Amino acid sequence: MTFFDFLALLGGLAFFLYGMHIMSGGLERLAGGRLEATLRKMTSNRFKGLAFGAVVTAVVQSSSVVTVMLVGLVNSGLMDLTQVAGIIMGSNIGTTITAWILSLMGISSDAFVLQLIKPKNFSLIFALIGIILIMASKKQKRRDIGSILIGFALLMYGMTMMSDSVAPLSESPSFTHMLIMFQNPFVGVIVGTLFTALIQSSAASIGILQALSLTGAVTFGTVIPIIMGQNIGTCISAVLAAIGTNKNAKRVAAVHVLFNFIGTVLFLSAWLIADAIWDFPIKYEFVQPYHIALLHSIFNIASTTVLFPFAGALVKLAKLVVRDGKKGTTLLDENLLAMPSIALEQARAVTGSMANVAEDTVNLSMTLLDRFDEKKAEAVLAGEQELDDLEDQLEGYLVSISQKKLSDAELKISYQCLHTIPDFERLGDHAENLVEIAQEKSAKDIQFSAQTEARVGVLRNALKDILSRTTRAYVENDVELAKTVEPLEQTIDDLILEIKNKQIHRLQKGNATIEIGFVLTDLLTNLERIGDHCSNIAVAIIEGASGGFDQHEYLSELREEDPEYNAQVKAFEQQYSIASIEE
Repeated sequence: MTFFDFLALLGGLAFFLYGMHIMSGGLERLAGGRLEATLRKMTSNRFKGLAFGAVVTAVVQSSSVVTVMLVGLVNSGLMDLTQVAGIIMGSNIGTTITAWILSLMGISSDAFVLQLIKPKNFSLIFALIGIILIMASKKQKRRDIGSILIGFALLMYGMTMMSDSVAPLSESPSFTHMLIMFQNPFVGVIVGTLFTALIQSSAASIGILQALSLTGAVTFGTVIPIIMGQNIGTCISAVLAAIGTNKNAKRVAAVHVLFNFIGTVLFLSAWLIADAIWDFPIKYEFVQPYHIALLHSIFNIASTTVLFPFAGALVKLAKLVVRDGKKGTTLLDENLLAMPSIALEQARAVTGSMANVAEDTVNLSMTLLDRFDEKKAEAVLAGEQELDDLEDQLEGYLVSISQKKLSDAELKISYQCLHTIPDFERLGDHAENLVEIAQEKSAKDIQFSAQTEARVGVLRNALKDILSRTTRAYVENDVELAKTVEPLEQTIDDLILEIKNKQIHRLQKGNATIEIGFVLTDLLTNLERIGDHCSNIAVAIIEGASGGFDQHEYLSELREEDPEYNAQVKAFEQQYSIASIEE
């Protein structure tokens, strides 16, 4: 094997891994929210978890991606440890699909149909179709399909390069000597483990093993321990992902390692004992790619079958390995970025939590206007700080997500989050301002007239209503409810204008002081801004559902031409009328 053959082997591995990356990304985008919807339906039922793990791994073509995602889900509190054991076992079954696809390269018949289904031949057709879809189609779904086809073509091109580069090894005495060394089962397990851990892809490791099998010099006795070791080596991705996470996330990695390690120990022991008794002649026979795919499937399915009833025991063992320590969750785990659709859904869920915090913080701040309380004021300020922190975390996380390839639907969600987060944060700022106003009002013993207090009370009720509608509309993605926010916001603006006019009239009659007027104006300005931010959020919800529009033009047309809008305004004006409050 020359230097250039070795270079071709490395280049083929690079094409293989990059093709796998492109194909996995396209498959994940195509599945989009369906993966997240399936995840929401997950329960503690291990059988459902097993099926989900197998299916999702077959979809994204990578057990490492799935396990890293599980570490992120547990670390962010979306799933608990008992749910993931079945999924991990299922992912070991789902990952065998790749080996079967790669085994097609071993077809040697000259028949046209059989030649056509050889990956190196039909992948060229896939590449042609894929590039046409990417360059000619404007629909994201078709472009994603094109990416999948291009990724598969690159993967198979890399596999062919690796196969061709190792072909000279069949005549190499050094290679034959090395294979004899690998016949030691413990050496085989160690080599399979280390090599798979190095490239962090069991699919690529299996692919290289299948390419080597085409030399006609690799035996069953050599590949069986290596395949078992590859299952241990693939755990490295989960172990690395668990660094810096909470204890339960570390336990996910521990479950993965324990499952594959125990499975390897059990079946390697069974193989060695049986071979010692019967001396299987098959271990001296040469393997083909489909033999490796079959062995890989048998080992993974058998391991799952034997250990699945003991999933609970594996979880308990993982808890013993990873002791209780620092508690808590990371709401926005970086590991979830391996599947942007789920990372984006988590970002939206955290934004929903931010909406609830904003509503509670503003409502609490308004109670201070009646009677200032230091503990409540501190709680408001803590809420405002939490909103600031959430804004910083979410914006950085969404920037990371935006660097991934997203579907049109996911882009809308990302856009919606980015446009609403600043408004939720600003609600906290106005809550802080209300604390200062309440504190000044209490310290200076400023008293509004009974009529002004009553009018402000009606206004506060309207603000509570608009905050509730806005939060519910965002959390539930309720477009119809969001459409009721703007007419209520106009009613609030009209209320504020009316209260200001009443206050000016009181000043003119000498029934109020300038100092009271300044405090009231400051209060009304902040309450008005709260309504404005609710309006911005509601418009972003409607805009996300409709596919985009000009906000100012939309609001202008809404107020001038929409009879339903005008009817809602009249209804809110009646509900929050201050006409009966006389001087």
